[in-house]
Amino acid sequence: MTILVTGAAGFIGYHVAAALIARGDRVIGIDNMNSYYDPMLKKARIAALQAQSGDQFIFRVVDFADREALETAIVNYGIDRVVHLGAQAGVRYSLENPHAYVQSNLVGHINLLEFARHTQVSHMVYASSSSVYGANAKQPFSVEDRVDHPLSLYAATKKADELMSETYAHLYRIPLTGLRFFTVYGPWGRPDMAMWLFADAILNNRPIKVFNNGDMRRDFTYIDDIVAGVIASLDSPPIDDGRKQAGGSIAPHRIFNIGNSRAEHLGTMIEFIERACGKPAIREMLPIQPGDVPATYADIQAISAELGYSPTTRIEDGIPRFVDWFKSYHGY
Repeated sequence: MTILVTGAAGFIGYHVAAALIARGDRVIGIDNMNSYYDPMLKKARIAALQAQSGDQFIFRVVDFADREALETAIVNYGIDRVVHLGAQAGVRYSLENPHAYVQSNLVGHINLLEFARHTQVSHMVYASSSSVYGANAKQPFSVEDRVDHPLSLYAATKKADELMSETYAHLYRIPLTGLRFFTVYGPWGRPDMAMWLFADAILNNRPIKVFNNGDMRRDFTYIDDIVAGVIASLDSPPIDDGRKQAGGSIAPHRIFNIGNSRAEHLGTMIEFIERACGKPAIREMLPIQPGDVPATYADIQAISAELGYSPTTRIEDGIPRFVDWFKSYHGY
């Protein structure tokens, strides 16, 4: 099977592409290699995929928000399915550069939907985010909950992606699956995420910034569990039989949460990083940042019931694996 993976040089995209290659699929990877964070990390991920794959992995530098460039880059590969993971990520950066989110997350998403429509791919899985739950007070967050009050532009664009996907599934009967990821971490992670920032600061004897005075909870999800959910979703497209899908659609469009289904206190996470680094953190206590939410907690009943998804990695096991990789990558 030939699968298009957008954002292949990104954290989740790299791991999904590697897993697909390992099981024998041909992967067409695209990424615009932007400078939101160090492009050298993205290049290192691509180099690792190319070393693993031989001719099973084809990579193209392309901005999927550029419709003509996208179509030119991928039109001749006979793509069967799409895993659309590319996006402009980051809650806080959306306060500084909103136009980047409109281009990548809105224009880019409609371009992928149009590609799926006109090439009649058998299934497209796309990345949404737990950020869409915004100000919801009810926990754990369920895919049946209303998500009408986003707290950041990033979250609003991800909600818009879900709405556009619902329209395309209704009009054109394209099988679509949206995945709301919950705080993903692990080897090859993103430098703007807390776990990377904390490990870097602790190992270099700098203070870590602890927002909301530490009163934060996150459903930390190890990358291997995320990949398992993405591939299980990809392999089982929603059936267009008029029955209600997860998330409420009667079109072939469903929404799943992918999380660890455990809301861990920020202080617990920091303690495990301290142990893995072998030294204590210097903590700078700060108020909550604009656009941030104090807690995330995934109800994964829908994906568990439909696909048998069951995360297996606890943070006490996953964090040391991340720190070991971090030390190796940076030569500590």
